[in-house]
Amino acid sequence: MKLLKKISYLLLLSIFFIACEKDNTPQEEEQQQQEETQPRGDYDLGILITNEGPFNTGSGTVSYVSEDFQNVANAIYNTVNNEDLGNIVQSIAFKDDLAYIVVNNSNRIVVVNRYTFEKQAVIESGLVQPRNMAIVNNTGYVTNWGDPFVTTDDFVAVLDLSTNEVTSTIPVDFGPEAILEKGQNLYVAHQGGYDFNNKISVINSGDNSVTTTIDVGFVPNSMSFFGDDLWVLCGGKPNYADVETAGSIVKINTSNNTVSQTIDFPEVTNHPNHLTMENSDIYYVLGSDVYKMDVAAGVLPTNPIISNVFFYSMTVHNGKLYGTDAGDYQSDGFLKVYDLSTNQEIQNITVGLIPGGVYFNDPE
Repeated sequence: MKLLKKISYLLLLSIFFIACEKDNTPQEEEQQQQEETQPRGDYDLGILITNEGPFNTGSGTVSYVSEDFQNVANAIYNTVNNEDLGNIVQSIAFKDDLAYIVVNNSNRIVVVNRYTFEKQAVIESGLVQPRNMAIVNNTGYVTNWGDPFVTTDDFVAVLDLSTNEVTSTIPVDFGPEAILEKGQNLYVAHQGGYDFNNKISVINSGDNSVTTTIDVGFVPNSMSFFGDDLWVLCGGKPNYADVETAGSIVKINTSNNTVSQTIDFPEVTNHPNHLTMENSDIYYVLGSDVYKMDVAAGVLPTNPIISNVFFYSMTVHNGKLYGTDAGDYQSDGFLKVYDLSTNQEIQNITVGLIPGGVYFNDPE
């Protein structure tokens, strides 16, 4: 009987607490909704643009543009922290509430709160010409050129995000640039640094080893995943190389890390760049034109969707195309936004000097 009383008492107590939890007043529910939708900082729910800044002198910056394009703030790190980021702001990676800003020539990564841009840490040890960063669980992987004139000292730095320390390095082929993660694997595009390379390295994040190297076209400059396929855009060797080569689009099956398709550009002078994807559509730049190709097409499109643009970088997000224009490379550049339902320019926003990457600060 005592056990039965105890069980009955616990059941009644549970019902009481559940009833109390559900008994929120309309005012309390409204306050809870307001708290959930309250911006987490001045730079929440918007677009971040890395601006490289002047080469070898001065500092790069980061610009912020609100989702509705009505609010623009330049040099936000400098504004918040009253100091410079460093020379050549290269890229940004995100994890939870933090943004990791890779600063190339200054050999550092500046860690900030992604919503307020308040500085949290600076990582300066174990980096030599860092380029881009990918994150797997609580570990960052940063591509490094090493000495850009030496082809044998390139590596991927392994960064413990709990301590902000480089714990080891992974030697890789020369000129590692873009890096993407898929599951346990990391895919590194070897554009070649100051030279020209044609490799994709695959790193197993379980033991930080290079498991295979895949040959693609020369100068793989951008990559994107669609399902189990990795699409790689290769620019080809330019006309000042030993031998000029045409660009290509290469599809890699990530289930076995082999090339399953190669689409070559028809002219040796064709050097495409800035591959980006949304749904099953591939977008890229050739010359001053933007092209769109469905992944199932198998052949290159013949007509551009946007013409007469001079993008330094490009990405597609939620039905809009975002391209950065460095202008004369001596003064502030621009973020140009196109509505992909009409392929018309809808915004032209002044940002910082030599704007590069475009990042969307709107996590779920």
